[in-house]
Amino acid sequence: MSQVTLKFITFREGADGMAEVVTTPDGRHLAYLEVGDPHGPLVLHNHGGPSSRLEARLLAGSALKNGLRLVCVDRPGMGQSSAKKAHSYAGWADDLVTVADALGQREFGVTGWSEGGPWALAAAAYIDPARLRHVSSIAPGSYGAFGDNSAALYLSKVDALGGTLALHFTLGFRLMYAALGLAAKRFRTSFSKQIRQSVNDYDRELLLRPEIGEGFADSCAECFAHGSGGLVRDAELLYRRWAFDVKQIERPVHVWQGLDDLLVPDPINKAVADAMPGAVWNPVEGAGHFLAVGAGDEIFALAAEELGAP
Repeated sequence: MSQVTLKFITFREGADGMAEVVTTPDGRHLAYLEVGDPHGPLVLHNHGGPSSRLEARLLAGSALKNGLRLVCVDRPGMGQSSAKKAHSYAGWADDLVTVADALGQREFGVTGWSEGGPWALAAAAYIDPARLRHVSSIAPGSYGAFGDNSAALYLSKVDALGGTLALHFTLGFRLMYAALGLAAKRFRTSFSKQIRQSVNDYDRELLLRPEIGEGFADSCAECFAHGSGGLVRDAELLYRRWAFDVKQIERPVHVWQGLDDLLVPDPINKAVADAMPGAVWNPVEGAGHFLAVGAGDEIFALAAEELGAP
């Protein structure tokens, strides 16, 4: 993977005020939100979908507790980041290195939750291990790890439909995400209620906490700040056969999975962990899809240990 050089950090208007922005070598903007300890080891977090850099707020307490500088970056076309037609796993790995360079950090860790999980795995596949010192993939949406929509057997009805549309009816897939964006931005109460109804009790208890439920709704709405196109391109890559092979990832990668996850059931990611030589399987009994929040202290404690946080 090519190395990239330090670029400028600027600001632009976002849902959280003036979002910090890194400019890439090709002139795009990558917006991010930083939380935790500004003097701690850097962890670049990959948000889920629909979600955005505002997801960092849900993880801020765990990052601070473990002395980590946690930075969540909007992927292309989501939140305040520029769109990119040729969005790819290798290209995003380059973008993460660009952000680390802009923040003045040679060594860093990467985490990813839900639809951000595969992007953390891509970082493990493409970024030099001498720079990338920790990887955690949390309840990853491993929909196409072994081929087009290879996880279809275990997916929820909604996600299975999404996979079918992504592969065979692109217009329908776009309409599905446009409707999701409308709900997230304009009908927050019903959107949040629908999310709570689709998860287990572990997740539901977390989402009923105002700071978590409202924070998650904010992060989802911000994903669609400029429409649904960015999320569509992002999700299409997840459902199609991945451009990298998890069987070739030999460096240590922590895979975290709630064993009662109703959105991404554990057989999906157990298969990925079993196939990945460097995988460390971290199952959490009773946890659902929101274990990134519920088990955040444990997840980021491990990251801090591997990154040498004081």
